[in-house]
Amino acid sequence: MARYIFITGGVVSSLGKGLMAASLAALLQARGHKVRIRKFDPYLNVDPGTMSPYQHGEVYVTDDGAETDLDLGHYERFTGVSARQSDNITSGRIYQQIIARERRGDYLGATVQVIPHVTDAIKAFALADTEDHDFVLCEIGGTVGDIESLPFIEAIRQLRNELGRENTCVIHVTLVPYISAAGELKTKPTQHSVRELTSLGVQPDVLLCRCEYPLPAGERAKIALFCNVRPEAVIEALDASSIYAVPLQYHAEGLDEQVLRHFGVESPKPDLSRWVDIVDRYENPEGEVTIAVVGKYVGLPDAYKSLNEALVHGGMANRVKVDIRWIDAEIFEQDDSEIAAQLEPMHAILVPGGFGSRGAEGKIASVRFAREHKVPFFGICLGMQMACIEGARNTAGIADAGSTEFGPTSEPVVGIITEWMSKEGLQKRSAEGELGGTMRLGAYEAVLAGNSHVSSIYHGETHISERHRHRYEVNAAYREPLEKGGLVFSGMSPDGLLPEIVERPDHPWFVGVQFHPELKSKPFDPHPLFAGFIAAAVRQSRLV
Repeated sequence: MARYIFITGGVVSSLGKGLMAASLAALLQARGHKVRIRKFDPYLNVDPGTMSPYQHGEVYVTDDGAETDLDLGHYERFTGVSARQSDNITSGRIYQQIIARERRGDYLGATVQVIPHVTDAIKAFALADTEDHDFVLCEIGGTVGDIESLPFIEAIRQLRNELGRENTCVIHVTLVPYISAAGELKTKPTQHSVRELTSLGVQPDVLLCRCEYPLPAGERAKIALFCNVRPEAVIEALDASSIYAVPLQYHAEGLDEQVLRHFGVESPKPDLSRWVDIVDRYENPEGEVTIAVVGKYVGLPDAYKSLNEALVHGGMANRVKVDIRWIDAEIFEQDDSEIAAQLEPMHAILVPGGFGSRGAEGKIASVRFAREHKVPFFGICLGMQMACIEGARNTAGIADAGSTEFGPTSEPVVGIITEWMSKEGLQKRSAEGELGGTMRLGAYEAVLAGNSHVSSIYHGETHISERHRHRYEVNAAYREPLEKGGLVFSGMSPDGLLPEIVERPDHPWFVGVQFHPELKSKPFDPHPLFAGFIAAAVRQSRLV
């Protein structure tokens, strides 16, 4: 039977519950245990797929096509365990399912209520498909005291009674603020947060206290006394030098030891050599490269969270620091002189995914600069599409090349996709369908040309599987003129209809991919495309 660890947050948001869950899972995994992590999100959206990145950060896509919270990216990057649709649930999805059942008459005329119907659905989600795991970590989004999270806290209370305290552990992540005028860390917010949680029937077993300064023994004992936990279970959580140092830091503070002690489980000491090597590569680089990311949501780094981390992983693979310069594509549309001013100092240029026409011409200008100046270029999803439009206009002689995403065009080099093949068979969508249901989502295979640059990047592989999230595709009908212009289609869908990868053989490093390779990159296993891209940037840095 799996043991359950429930993770809640108090005092303020953004304390790093997701990172804490990922780090603890990595520590348990390093001791030989099989782990799974799940995220409960209290908001009423069915999933984050239609939410603005400025509202919720990036949308993390799983192999099975789920659009999920960005914390699932942390979970995968720290454990290597592929997330699934069943690992992220929202209040919106729960209510959607319950209302659908009520409309079908499944409740046989009973009054549908938060208790037991909503809480039962939450518990069923937590318990499903966990038989083969030693520990299941369940992160509750939001902050204790929020109205929308109450059904989740109640579900935890019920599960603790049903599974037994010996099979459940509650970790409460809280804040111990430093008041500079008094020169003291203050424990009262933590005390109030725990009181709020216990008033709902849930007593935490471990407290993870985020603080700016070391937590003195006196304050630790005070928290333990007033919050009814053992002093050793009050864990200090200072800011780390990087997110990849967090597992080592939490282990040093005894987090995994206290959790295992609560369960009465004896485990061998963890093998943390993987994390020691990761931190060494991050903190002791042998060089530095500067990468321009020309995008649309650059005002919020969380909008490109996985991309940011994948670039860091590429740096680790090459033992260099990656200095990312986030550039708003719109500035290139407002002032042409900014293109050279901003991009000439860069060692490589990346155009990421996105939706909508804003900044599109600026991204196309960035592609042109990279092509003409032989600067390493990497286009992801929309970035690949912009590379194809740039190539069509400037090397294939199709001056009016465009994308139907941006409006009517006489030369639709990029257009909406309404049919494609998947493992489940032919998929069909309507251009007028709901936004949440018209995309190609999840893992799809691509077949690589044997003599291509990208095949060598993938170490000679001819078939790969990568995750997609897009509504528009490059139109394969333009393949011939684009290839005559030097842009080669080096990866296609297995049926040969959908372009997956393009490259320029006459360029030092010019690759565009329709998928999102950043979603599968990990610090201990950098994605080959990012490792290759940063290696090209290193070579470029020696030429500048």
